[in-house]
Amino acid sequence: MNETLKKELPIVGFVLIPFIYLAYLWNSLPEKVPIHWNYKGEIDDWGTKYSLVGLVFLLPVLTYVLMLVIPKIDPKKRIELMGGKYFQIKFVLVLFMSILALFILHSSQSQTLSSPSMVFVLIGLLFMALGNYFKVIKQNYFLGIKTPWTLESEEVWKLTHILAGKLWIVGGLSIVIFSLVIPEDINFYFFIGITLIISIVPIVYSYLIYKKLKESNQ
Repeated sequence: MNETLKKELPIVGFVLIPFIYLAYLWNSLPEKVPIHWNYKGEIDDWGTKYSLVGLVFLLPVLTYVLMLVIPKIDPKKRIELMGGKYFQIKFVLVLFMSILALFILHSSQSQTLSSPSMVFVLIGLLFMALGNYFKVIKQNYFLGIKTPWTLESEEVWKLTHILAGKLWIVGGLSIVIFSLVIPEDINFYFFIGITLIISIVPIVYSYLIYKKLKESNQ
């Protein structure tokens, strides 16, 4: 067994766990199961239990396949320069999607979302984990804060991702804390607000930094 395959085996294991869990639950699942909940944890969409197979496929499997393909189609070949850091990001994303799939399967089987805030906690943890890697993401077309200004200038890319990394860590931690201490209906708005802030601020910042650097070079 070559080293690359040995390295990928843990991630493949995470991809398979939701399918194993679904097989374990299969006979106990009703023909009609909930497949979507609103932010209050109320069921707002139903489907057959076969739709859960597609859901499990779309979460960890599709994520894993995309993360395998991206380095091969990256025209600048910059992602390959990240080495082990890219593998760690892939690991984090697939692990998150597998946990989310397990949570949805359990909720579909019990037909209740016992703790809606747990979804926000998971997303907050994901934001924190990804924020920790922002500073090592090389300039590319697939990962990170991709604006016309970060793609134009490597320096703007670097400065933007340093700021974005800090914002995502603080924002993710805030989401986790709020999700654990405030009611779900109020927490939803905190979650949306924080997500918008950590998404929009780096975009604006990349433009301002690009403009400042351009003026200083004239």
